Amino acid sequence: MEALQHAFVYLVAAVIAVPMAKKLGLGSVLGYLLAGIFIGPALGIVGDETEAIKHFAEFGVVMMLFLVGLELRPSMLWNMRNQLLGLGGLQIGGTTLLIFLAALAFGLPWKGSLALGMILALSSTAIVLQSFSEKGWLKLPGGQSAFSVLLTQDIAVIPMLALLPLLATGHGDHDHNDHGHSMNLLESYPGWLQAIVILLVIVAIIAAGRFVMRPIFRFIAESKLREIFTAAALLLVISVALLMTFIGLSPALGTFLAGVVLSDSEYRHELESDIEPFKGLLLGLFFISVGAGMDFGLFFSNPLLILGLALGIMAVKWIVLMIAAKVFKLSSNEGWMFSLGLSQAGEFAFVLIALAVSSYVLPAAIAKTLILVVAVTMLLTPLLFIIYERFISPRASGESTREADKIEDRGTAVVAGVGRFGLVVTRMLTTNGNKVVVLDHDADFIEILRKLGVKTHYGDATRPDLLHATGLEEAKLFVASLDDRERQNQIVEHVAKHYPNCRIIARAVDRIHIYELEKAGAHIIEHEVFESSLSAGKKALIELGTHPFRAELQSRIFRNHDREGIADLRELWENEGVGKNFLNAARVRNDELNEIMKFDRTTEKHDASVRGWSPPPKGDADA
Repeated sequence: MEALQHAFVYLVAAVIAVPMAKKLGLGSVLGYLLAGIFIGPALGIVGDETEAIKHFAEFGVVMMLFLVGLELRPSMLWNMRNQLLGLGGLQIGGTTLLIFLAALAFGLPWKGSLALGMILALSSTAIVLQSFSEKGWLKLPGGQSAFSVLLTQDIAVIPMLALLPLLATGHGDHDHNDHGHSMNLLESYPGWLQAIVILLVIVAIIAAGRFVMRPIFRFIAESKLREIFTAAALLLVISVALLMTFIGLSPALGTFLAGVVLSDSEYRHELESDIEPFKGLLLGLFFISVGAGMDFGLFFSNPLLILGLALGIMAVKWIVLMIAAKVFKLSSNEGWMFSLGLSQAGEFAFVLIALAVSSYVLPAAIAKTLILVVAVTMLLTPLLFIIYERFISPRASGESTREADKIEDRGTAVVAGVGRFGLVVTRMLTTNGNKVVVLDHDADFIEILRKLGVKTHYGDATRPDLLHATGLEEAKLFVASLDDRERQNQIVEHVAKHYPNCRIIARAVDRIHIYELEKAGAHIIEHEVFESSLSAGKKALIELGTHPFRAELQSRIFRNHDREGIADLRELWENEGVGKNFLNAARVRNDELNEIMKFDRTTEKHDASVRGWSPPPKGDADA
């Protein structure tokens, strides 16, 4: 009954706090941490059981690394070797060295200083991957670099776990009597024998993943019982985690390795979908337990010390990460994302701190303070993301160590932004003999375009002086295709005001953006994915048996109705924005479309291979 009460409290806290945090733009991680603080230190609803729950919830990190491994093929890891060894190695080595020297300067013994350096060199895989994934940053250069560093750190945990007991000050023999029975079955054997067994186990995991697990999953899949496949996926993760624990290695590394081995399996996506919900719940529980377990009594007894240590650690890591970003030539914006994102201490710190205390490498008093400092750095990280998004990124995007190109060319058209939209427009114009001046601020992409033969000038298209340098006073056409909605509106308004003789074609991200661009002064506005989506919808109808001729008619009806809707709703938007009347009118328009698109359900369907413009068979009502 007590377990149900605890589950109720944790779930209520998560259900209330996380959506509110997301709505306020704080992110889910900060929501979980705040939920834990409210039910723990703030209200005192939960108490000593949070430590046990935290240990249980840490399995969410193990599951997450299994899912990460599923996304990585061995060939991809090999291709990332420079990032893993170079970028990741520089971050871990540099941070460990600086913190080691700082701890020595404060009088800590060299063994404890080295332990601190290793522990604090790690970042939070859970916070960074989850936050970067939510914000869509993982595919950016900064996100990919952060992922490489996190992957290196996860691998580095293994030698750290092996090294910490070797730093023991001579009291390690009392550890297991004081702290319970160890699950490491190899600890009483010689080191050379342990190394052989560990190597054999790793080889066995790889071999089992390639030659044993696939037939087993195939057999289970043939039963067509989804819950059994889910049970098998959980059994796999738990089995590998236990096996790695029995030989004294990190469960996270074992499950990561199992994921990599199964990354080429035909059951990869099924495994991902089955493990993902458990991973998400356990990670959320882990973050709540971190917040609930924070010792605010210790914090309030000396808040300046705790905050100073937390900020000092984050500053040291930020310096190392910024240097690494410069060495590996990340842009200013990507460098800030990369360095701020990894500046916190990680969840593995809790595991390593416990090991360091049990091995008498760190005093318990220091460890207690350190746990609070680590939690504070994790708590501050989502706030750093907010600062980056709202203040640093807008400025860093417009700034670069590279000077804007000198624009001497003149053309009949100017294109601002050469992403997926602007590049197609540029190619259409140039291949038809038009001279085009192209401007973009992504230096890396510009170099790629130049290698492909598309001449592009580097610079911030929202700068009035650069726009003037493109020759807009002589150009006949300006194409605005920036990714940022607000900057797109600003640049259209500027060109419409200062270059009234230049026609403006602008890219809109949605219907409301169409109205905004019209108000800004654009002459022609293209809804960026509308036509491709309509084409896909038409093809989907054909695949489901609708005659190609009728599918074409339906797509034309849909297009015309949408254009009419934009015109009909314009006045409502101008008067009140997206208000109640606007939404009601939009709902009425949608109901009208449903009525218009209806056709006789009993009409004969036709094979999708029928030639697209052959007329419908005789008797077809829509012929």
